Amino acid sequence: MSALAEIFRRYGPAYRARFGERMPASHRAAMTAIEQCRTAALGGQVSTCPICATTCYHYHSCRNRHCPTCQQGQAQTWLAKQHELLLPVPYFLVTFTLPAQLRSITRQNQRTLYALLFRSSATALQQLAADPRFLGGQIGMVGVLQTWTRDLRYHPHIHYLVPAGALAPDGSRWLAAKGQFLVHVKPLAALFRGKVRAGLRQLKLEKEVASEAWSKPWVVDCRAVGNGQAALKYLAPYIFRIALSNNRIVRVVNDQVTFRYRVADTKKTKTCTLPAEQFIGRFLQHVLPKGFVKVRSFGLFRSGNRPLLAKVREVLAATGVACPVASIAAGAEATAAVANVQPSSHCPVCGAVMQVTRVPRPTSRSPPAQLE
Repeated sequence: MSALAEIFRRYGPAYRARFGERMPASHRAAMTAIEQCRTAALGGQVSTCPICATTCYHYHSCRNRHCPTCQQGQAQTWLAKQHELLLPVPYFLVTFTLPAQLRSITRQNQRTLYALLFRSSATALQQLAADPRFLGGQIGMVGVLQTWTRDLRYHPHIHYLVPAGALAPDGSRWLAAKGQFLVHVKPLAALFRGKVRAGLRQLKLEKEVASEAWSKPWVVDCRAVGNGQAALKYLAPYIFRIALSNNRIVRVVNDQVTFRYRVADTKKTKTCTLPAEQFIGRFLQHVLPKGFVKVRSFGLFRSGNRPLLAKVREVLAATGVACPVASIAAGAEATAAVANVQPSSHCPVCGAVMQVTRVPRPTSRSPPAQLE
């Protein structure tokens, strides 16, 4: 049973009674989905063993992307599909972070400002990479939005996976990055800051941001993360990880929730204890607006640029750098493995094949497919 779901079932009614009128629809939907996940509310099936008469209940999942139970295995599925995009070159992870002065306004305008964060960061990185002083060509980028710190505080940032090089403007050469260097982060951060400010001005929101935000340095991190396969494995958890998994919840005592987290700098594990309602609020602030796409591709990896990506492969192959067959095979194997994962149909007592004897209808008015 999901620890988070139990917390929502126990303390959710009081939270809704207190904040219901101010809760976004996406927060209410996520709470309901997590509370009902794998319960009779969503229906399911009943299987009976024909040998020993053991009965098993299998209830449907909510499929909400913020549910800790439903995200199991999703990263592996995505990983398998991304193998076809791999380039046989080193990769970088570039992270853009919004400063504290912009977090309040971003929380209040999530759909609009998350989109601005994507647009500003991607444009800034592509613009700087196109400068002949750096790479001088077109790069590829896969970015994922993340909004939390390990202790569930609000901290919006985007991770981009970027191949270490660019396609020359005339399409004839691959312009490889030099060693452990992609672009200078200081001018990249300044360019990013300027584009965000211009976007806020256009949205008539600039005046709501403290002026000091525009004079302080912004944070952009750029680090090498190995080859394509290693880079994908590095990024996959960022894509399907949710703000808090069930195994991090330590206890719920006296209306207080205690969970563990790891401190980034020291790698030490600490615990955080919050009143239940505060814990729920801290979790829900990371629920994304309905339908918002948190993983986006740019440049060479944009869906409309597949022919250009094929050109990159040709250019790399002409220089003796080919996509390893092992990578393609690994992707195919991973896809097959994911596709073949099915719930056990054997009796847990005697091992006989279970038979479906009843299919309970959902007791909730909202079937799984209608939940985000």
